[in-house]
Amino acid sequence: MTPLITATWPDTAIEIGVVLLIAIVARFVLRRAIRTGVNASVKASEQHKPKESRADKVLGHLSGALNARHEARVKTVGSVLSNAVDVILIVLVALTILRILGVPLEPVLAASGIGGVALAFGAQSLVRDYISGILMIFEDQFGVGDLIDTGEAVGTVQEVGLRVTKLVDVSGQVWYVRNGEIQRVGNRSQGWSTATIDIPIAPGQDTARAVAVLNEVVDRVFDEKTFGDVLLERPSVLGVNKVTPGVITLTILAKTAPNQQWALQRDLLAKSVRSLQDAGIRSAVPEYPVAPPHS
Repeated sequence: MTPLITATWPDTAIEIGVVLLIAIVARFVLRRAIRTGVNASVKASEQHKPKESRADKVLGHLSGALNARHEARVKTVGSVLSNAVDVILIVLVALTILRILGVPLEPVLAASGIGGVALAFGAQSLVRDYISGILMIFEDQFGVGDLIDTGEAVGTVQEVGLRVTKLVDVSGQVWYVRNGEIQRVGNRSQGWSTATIDIPIAPGQDTARAVAVLNEVVDRVFDEKTFGDVLLERPSVLGVNKVTPGVITLTILAKTAPNQQWALQRDLLAKSVRSLQDAGIRSAVPEYPVAPPHS
């Protein structure tokens, strides 16, 4: 009967020792390389300076490259890579040692393959969740504090895990969304947002004068410190945007930092209406149908 394990002293022990030594050195080198890459990325983000334009400065302070979110994401990626290195090295060392001991690997690999297929089939949703979570972190699709739309739920990200993302919607309800179930995601906290302000005036008013008044309002708001970290550029007065019976609509467009348009929109609307009234330009009065008198 052929023995399951064949070993020769001290040759076998030396071979196993060499394998373990190579694995330890490889682990040290690979983890050191990962740590160096993480530190270099964090240091580069800290040294990055925004450009001189107002939009670049505002968006620069909100981007992932200039805040703690970038550092957290890079460190998470580094941790995932380090764990992957450990798992791969353990598997390779185990297989190599079995080969040195003369254990036939074909039955082991065949059994492992069958077991792996069964496990993957039974836990495919779990595997999909983890893979999706890793890709989301790598691609920086969203982070803590972002307002996102996952299709099933819309809310602010409270926690990003490898398997589940935690959201809180406007009503305070907490949503736990499995990463593998997210087919598409809209991030309202990346890029910029647009504030659209429609100001209705009555027919027969001097629209050129109204536009001039609105431009004065826009200049004042743009110079205010209140919206210095919100406005990316001077808002544009588009002029007459729509004409309907009884109403002429003037429109202002403003580009703002992500998800910061609401306060600006309310402020611009209030100041525009007040300034138009002070300039003697009447606002549109809604017309209500009058019921005919009873006979």
